[in-house]
This record gives sequence, structure tokens and C-alpha cells, in this order.
Amino acid sequence: MRAARALLSIDQKQLALLAGVSVQTIQRMEASTGTVRAVVDSLTKVVSALESHGVDLIGEGSMSADGGRGVRLKRQALDAPSPGDGHN
Repeated sequence: MRAARALLSIDQKQLALLAGVSVQTIQRMEASTGTVRAVVDSLTKVVSALESHGVDLIGEGSMSADGGRGVRLKRQALDAPSPGDGHN
């Protein structure tokens, strides 16, 4: 979700306004590890807002329907320490 916001150059507050949810909802979703924790209705609103503003959400193992350029984290990187967490 953070990457999608970065592509649109918007902050959490702007995404919350676009989706019609609270900033706290966006914060909680972004703080989730793995599967996003959210009420289905709220998640649907956020996904719709991102897609309606041009973000192509690509599911794991899927290809982009539009075939455009994109960024995806490699599977092994998901288990690696995060940049800036003190592990080099």
C-alpha cells in the first residue's frame, strides 16, 4: 500500500480521503505484516481508490494485465532483514 501511495505521490491522509476511510484505517492496514488486516469493506474502498487513480495491483504470482513496467519484491527478500534495521 505504501508503494502504491508512493506511485501516486500521496500521503496516508490523502489516500484515506480518496477511499472514504479514516487515516487510522490506512495506518493499521500499512502496519500489517503479510496479509493486510482490515474490514473487507474498508479494504475494498482502498483498493478501488488506488485502481481508479491508475495503480495496477498485481497479485502474487500474477502478471500485470496491462503489461506495463512495475516493481515487485523477490520472494527471498521477504525473509531478509529490512534496510535500516541495523543488520548489514
